[in-house]
Amino acid sequence: MTIKIGANPIIWSNDDMQSVGASTTLEMCLAQARKAGIQGMELGHKFPQTVSGMKAALDPFGLEFISGWWSTELLTRTAEEEIAALKPRLELLKGMGCKVCIAAETSNAIHGQIDTPLSARPFLEAGAWKEFARRMTVVADFLSDHGIDLVYHHHMGTVVQSREDIARFMDLTGPSVKLLLDTGHALWGGSDPAELARNYRERIRHVHGKDIRPFKRAQADVYDWSFLRAVLSGVFTVPGDGCIDYARVMRELPDYSGWIVLEAEQDPEIANPLVYARMGRNYLVDTLIATGHMTGGAS
Repeated sequence: MTIKIGANPIIWSNDDMQSVGASTTLEMCLAQARKAGIQGMELGHKFPQTVSGMKAALDPFGLEFISGWWSTELLTRTAEEEIAALKPRLELLKGMGCKVCIAAETSNAIHGQIDTPLSARPFLEAGAWKEFARRMTVVADFLSDHGIDLVYHHHMGTVVQSREDIARFMDLTGPSVKLLLDTGHALWGGSDPAELARNYRERIRHVHGKDIRPFKRAQADVYDWSFLRAVLSGVFTVPGDGCIDYARVMRELPDYSGWIVLEAEQDPEIANPLVYARMGRNYLVDTLIATGHMTGGAS
């Protein structure tokens, strides 16, 4: 598989704050994604949850189904309970030929709480990490037996946010647990995306292309905004419109094969989704050509 450029529907309709982009229909989202040159889509709350429904939605636009976010609750339930809850999603992923399952621990996350500042985000006690990692590895082993990689999404407002969190998580989990490199969450959480790419390149199976507006990040940090408050302010944008050097990141992933998924988490009433999807897609294509990951040119 070569590198393909996908998109998350959060560019059009926000999942954590569903009033943002509420008037945008699924058909409008998919039509604009295709017009922007996008090849595939991740799951959003407006998408059907069955194989037949997903194919009926995507096929008219020539789009592939990439995967979708799965909220694990492994701090409050066993790996076996998590696997039981996951089975309907596994049916969708297998039926659509997906290669990865995106997972993030959300049992105590605060990123969906607009009045909770990021300084109140959860931390794991030192003794809790080992069991959390063991349970995640059991779930990843189960998915691996079905030909699907669990790719863990480090995320602001969760227990895996900082560089130290990522290091501890990756050190304690087994090799079946892969990493989703989200460039925007990495930088905001205190990591260098290129350094993460270099150190975990053998376990990175999925990439989210999300950029940061430095001024908005500084405001969020200084005023201790909530995650959603920062999102509404425009802290995130598509690659090429922020401060992250994607060429530097991709040079650390010389053998990467899979999806790079555009994200932005902007209000579509303020940031036209088609314009930003096209901008991000073209920037990534140009970057991938420059780094030798792709041939040809942006159309």
